[in-house]
Amino acid sequence: MEKRHKILILDDDADWLTLCREQLATLASLPEILTANNAKRALALLETEKIRLLISDLKMPRIDGLQMIAIVRRRFPAMRTVVLSGLEDEEYRSRAYALGVDLFWLKAEMQRNVKLFSECVESLLGQSEREGDTGFRGVQSKSLMDIIQMECLSRTSTVLRVTHGPLVARLWIHDGELIDAECEGARGEAAFHRLLAWKTGTFENLPAEPDRERTIQKPVNALLLESAQTLDETAHPSTEPESVESNLHRKTMWKLAQLTREGADFVVAVPLAGGEPEALGTQNVAALAQWTQRAAEIARRLGERVEAGPLSHLAGQSLERQVLMLVRGERAFLVGWPAETVDNLAEKSRKLVASWES
Repeated sequence: MEKRHKILILDDDADWLTLCREQLATLASLPEILTANNAKRALALLETEKIRLLISDLKMPRIDGLQMIAIVRRRFPAMRTVVLSGLEDEEYRSRAYALGVDLFWLKAEMQRNVKLFSECVESLLGQSEREGDTGFRGVQSKSLMDIIQMECLSRTSTVLRVTHGPLVARLWIHDGELIDAECEGARGEAAFHRLLAWKTGTFENLPAEPDRERTIQKPVNALLLESAQTLDETAHPSTEPESVESNLHRKTMWKLAQLTREGADFVVAVPLAGGEPEALGTQNVAALAQWTQRAAEIARRLGERVEAGPLSHLAGQSLERQVLMLVRGERAFLVGWPAETVDNLAEKSRKLVASWES
């Protein structure tokens, strides 16, 4: 008898769970459908059942869908993942894809296009787990850049061993930071860039080596952008416009993923000398940018008057949100956090801003 795949549906809406389960039960492959109304229950099922596909909502209490996806991509890298959400928000869609989901569907679209959604699910269930022509075995159809980014966003401590035919490379990651690399006789950044040129292969996670000597000082997102640019220039010597767009898109995806990982609501970056602000996570950019610029100027004047030195940060709180403002170089950054966030906001904001700038 042919083995039936298992699908796990995660949603805190009982009526939606029933509707979705009934719909997926009609698939031609007759998968076994499991349901969970919270992330804790879903994680328990993932540990005990061999789940092929997770379908998750986004907005849920305690652990939300994006956090759940991040956990799954780290602990169950071979699992296929689909977001099925009622939130019509492009930033949520971008964050989900940055974390490595296979598909993002709105619930309204799913109900209007049931046949197409079912075909997409069947396709994911039927995709071979064997290594294909491209990508790396372990996370199907993902590039090595995606794999490294996923490991770092999960704050992993591991040694990533990558093989490509007879070639073997290693990446040392400690608490989400890339600290060393070896590839084709090279070490450090040179080895990392050589490794990123590999298009196929296999990878495995080895035990962490926290005492490994650090040879790489740059943030991993900066190295990934450098490698992406180099690969684009090699493939397109004429420096075609889409190479620049690809790099900008990758950088934006990294920033969105960083927001998700740290748990922040938004970041607004405001040039102090004038110019267009940059923001992710909010549509109220103009008002927030104006407030940030005024607050930075008032803080600067006050610091000069009382001879208190440069501004460390400003913090504020309402019933709905906490905000923290920092000045870095020629820009002021306003970082928004959920009201319930309590763990060292100043340090978390500095870390987020440092990654944003790199």
